[in-house]
Amino acid sequence: MFGFVGVLVILVVLLLFATIKVLPEYERGVILTLGRYTGTKGPGLMLLIPVVQRMIRVDLRVTVMDVPPQDVISLDNVSVRVNAVVYFRVVDSDKSVLEVENFLQATSQLAQTRLRSVLGQHELDEILAQRDSINHTLQVTLDEATDPWGIKIMNVEIKDVDLNETMVRAIARQAEAERERRAKVIHAEGEYQAAEKLRDAAELLAQQPQALQLRYLQTLADMSNNGKSSTIVFPLPLDLIKPLMDAFPSKSKPSAS
Repeated sequence: MFGFVGVLVILVVLLLFATIKVLPEYERGVILTLGRYTGTKGPGLMLLIPVVQRMIRVDLRVTVMDVPPQDVISLDNVSVRVNAVVYFRVVDSDKSVLEVENFLQATSQLAQTRLRSVLGQHELDEILAQRDSINHTLQVTLDEATDPWGIKIMNVEIKDVDLNETMVRAIARQAEAERERRAKVIHAEGEYQAAEKLRDAAELLAQQPQALQLRYLQTLADMSNNGKSSTIVFPLPLDLIKPLMDAFPSKSKPSAS
C-alpha cells in the first residue's frame, strides 16, 4: 500500500515538473503542440500539457562568436590569415527554431564564408588601413543573410591579419622608401622656398644700391669679429668708394712758370 502511494507521489511530482516551466527575462519558449508551432511564451511561469506540448528555450542575449582564422587571397594576390569576432542576438525566437536547424552553427559557417568573400574583394593595403569600412560591409552582408533566421548581427570586428615573413619585410621596405620619398620632397620644397626668398632679396637689393653697400659692410664686420686670427683679404669694389672720390675732387696741377 505504501509502495503504491510512493510511486503515485513520484509520478505527481514528475508531472508537475513537466507541466510547470519558469523562463527568466532573457529567454523565450517556442511551444510545439503535437509537432506544430502554437506560439512563443515567456518570460515567467508557464504551464505545458505533458507529452502533448514541447518547449524549446531560446536565449535572447547578445552572443559573442569567434570566427576561426581563414586563409584569404586579397585582390592583389597576397595570401593572409584573418580571424574575426561576430556579435549577434536572436530577435525572432520562432524563426530561429523553425527556419534553421542550428542557428549558432549556421551563423558561424556563414561568417567564415562571407569573411573570405568580402576580404577577397580588397587589396592588402585596404585590409590593413580600412578595417572600419570592411567591418561595416561584413556586418551588413551577414545581417541580410541571417535575417530570415531571426538573427540580428550587431557588429563584426576583424581581430588579426597575419602575414608571412616575406610580405612583412616587403611592407617594411615599402614604408622605408615612402619615408625617404617624403624626406626628399620636404627637402626640395625647402630649397625651393629658400631660392624664392633669395631671389626676392636680390631684387630688393638691386633696387636700393645703398642697401647693397650696407650689406657689404655688414659682411666685413661679421668676418672681422669671428674671433679668428687668420688674415682675410677682401676685395673692395670701386663703386663703394666712388661717392667718396667724387666728394673730394683732385687738386689742379700748378702752372708752369
